[in-house]
Amino acid sequence: MAAEAAQVKPTNKIVLDSTNLHMQTKKIETVTNCYPGRLVKKGTNDDDVAAGAAATDKVYGWLGYEQTSKKHRPATVDTIYLVNAQVTVINGPGIILNAFLELGAANIVKGDYLTCGALGGLTGMTLGSTSVVCAIAEETDTGAAGGVDLLVRSML
Repeated sequence: MAAEAAQVKPTNKIVLDSTNLHMQTKKIETVTNCYPGRLVKKGTNDDDVAAGAAATDKVYGWLGYEQTSKKHRPATVDTIYLVNAQVTVINGPGIILNAFLELGAANIVKGDYLTCGALGGLTGMTLGSTSVVCAIAEETDTGAAGGVDLLVRSML
């Protein structure tokens, strides 16, 4: 899995290209799978978020990292957010970010359409699927396991 020469994966950040980036501050309601770069859906109230958990969830953005206040930001992009943390949810069509490719989502090819998986990460779409397209792969992952970060172009 190698990014193009012009696309260098960010270190301890998730956003590579912030053109069209929109930000909202929300509160983590349920911490399960709430890592930076994961997809989020509305929680109980409009200001609450939880990680997406299915291809049919109404996800509307990604958990930011470098945009979140240091007071609420975890130590690294691989560390989970805490309950009630005030986080930045980012979205905007065309932003390029480092997102989580779920286990079992192997053999993703640059240009593949991706949807929300069970862990708030991304998974490939099957032909004829009615799932919401959340992102387009910006690099190829030919590994057999998934469970890795992948550069994607947001469609949200």
